[in-house]
Amino acid sequence: MSTYVYGITASSHPSLPEGIGGVGKPARPVRIIKEGDLAAIVSDAPEGLRAKRNDLLAHQNVLNEAGAAGPVLPMRFGNVAPDDTAVASVLAERAEHYRERLTTLAGKVEYNVKASHDEQAALHRVMADNAEVQSLAESNRQAGGGSYEQKLQLGEMVVAALQSREAEDAVELHRLLEPTAHAVSVGPESTGWLANLSLLVERDSAGAFLDAVEEARKSHPHVELRVNGPLPPYSFVEPGPSDPAGATPEAMGSQSGRE
Repeated sequence: MSTYVYGITASSHPSLPEGIGGVGKPARPVRIIKEGDLAAIVSDAPEGLRAKRNDLLAHQNVLNEAGAAGPVLPMRFGNVAPDDTAVASVLAERAEHYRERLTTLAGKVEYNVKASHDEQAALHRVMADNAEVQSLAESNRQAGGGSYEQKLQLGEMVVAALQSREAEDAVELHRLLEPTAHAVSVGPESTGWLANLSLLVERDSAGAFLDAVEEARKSHPHVELRVNGPLPPYSFVEPGPSDPAGATPEAMGSQSGRE
């Protein structure tokens, strides 16, 4: 039977609570595979695993329980290895990397910040800051709205100005939050977000990070911020010290789903 991997920790990590269940229905019992000074938190992998709410929550709960007792390298949902032997083999092969990551991530959590524009507020900001847009809008107003071509030109200018503002605000948000974090991972671009940042933050000083978020909200009222966390540091398991920045190979086996 294939093996579902939740995370990697030190073999000296305190035991998990007795009877804790993992993914699957019924929930598969969670167990530990040890290899040298490392250990993998695993269970049997159910057939046909999909990213359903109950399994996502079970995956998260196992990591929360394990993380409460010490550093854990969290695997993303759906990480499956062929069997226990394959898991132990990967622990041995990548031992140096996993030890380095456990040391680096000890005492730290991840926060994810997504930013978008309040459309009306951002439009007001663009109209107030862009003299060229102001001039054309006023010219159209005095001309009773302007011709079709003039309206089209104004619309295109406004769209371009908003896109430019999005890029500027993304850079500014990164600049404001980066000093409060040990590391920042820029997430993939997606429709609806001008910025998608994952930040590695010291658990005991997360208040300084959250204060920086509030300051960003106050100084950029046209930007809406959504904060999720604290989370296990999913975005910082990879890369290791010898990997190129931005490389994100899966740590173990194949994946059948994403959180």
